[in-house]
Amino acid sequence: MLWSKLRLLVLGAFALTLSSVPANADIDTWEKDWLKTDFSRHSVDLTEVITGGIGRDVIPAIDEPTIGDLENAKQVHDVREPVITVTVNGETRAYPKTVLIWHEIVNDTLGGVPIAVTFCPLCNTSIVFDRRVGDAVLDFGTTGNLRFSDLVMYDRQTESWWQQFTGQGIVGKYSGQDLTIIPSRVEPFGVFVERFPDASILQRPPLFARNYGVNPYAGYDTADEPFMPGIPAVDGIAPLAYVVAVGDQAWSLELLQKEKKIEAGDLVITWEPGLLSVLDVSYIKESRDIGYVTVQRRTPAGLQDTVHDMTFAFAFNAFNPDGTLHQ
Repeated sequence: MLWSKLRLLVLGAFALTLSSVPANADIDTWEKDWLKTDFSRHSVDLTEVITGGIGRDVIPAIDEPTIGDLENAKQVHDVREPVITVTVNGETRAYPKTVLIWHEIVNDTLGGVPIAVTFCPLCNTSIVFDRRVGDAVLDFGTTGNLRFSDLVMYDRQTESWWQQFTGQGIVGKYSGQDLTIIPSRVEPFGVFVERFPDASILQRPPLFARNYGVNPYAGYDTADEPFMPGIPAVDGIAPLAYVVAVGDQAWSLELLQKEKKIEAGDLVITWEPGLLSVLDVSYIKESRDIGYVTVQRRTPAGLQDTVHDMTFAFAFNAFNPDGTLHQ
């Protein structure tokens, strides 16, 4: 598989680097490359952070997003194509994962709120953050580093490092600080259009030469193991099996596909077919249907969308070692 060959090349280069330098050389290099980052402040073991084989901003965040209406988008996007849907203060926008797979972060403003829409292909985590921390508004980019195969972001104001899976600052001034997560959905483009016919959508950026609609990680979500070696295995489930995570609980996609609807306390989780994987074959339009989930909580005002994520089993386990995975 293309993914397996790419992984071996990157890991081979990484292993060669590790075998020829002391264990603390990465930190020495980071301090030279990240002059504003305070490495004396960190909330995680820095040996858990490794290079992803690329440098800072080699995967470029979108800082000036081009926003369009849905009429033109209908000519571009397959109805089964996944989009991240966000509503803030009554304003709704979709962010196609066929774009985010190449950029991983979009710094945007929606409903008057500065947000960061993020997607880590190696963990399949799609998370939207409020970019405000105290009185500061942060802009995010990619460090080129990973922790448990998950994207490590940085803010350009202080060059603190942030874990995408959790939204927590892990290195620098904002170490230990949590970003506010905004509820979002990953749903088919066609469903989004039906729900919000007058909404807006992120357009393919004109300034970047990328094969939008092509998956650069072909075969990844059927691989035997994640990109980063040494991540603890999960009992009874494949590392790259899809799971739906809500806090410290998760449900396997296989279980949801079987049950169609699961209720747990005030949570209501439903699964429907019709959404393509962006991490299957090279051409996303030819990928398999994995379906999509809606996760809501019962409230006095009715069902309300709640923060969740459809990720991989290994990622849920790595960041929630004491969590519960229902299979």
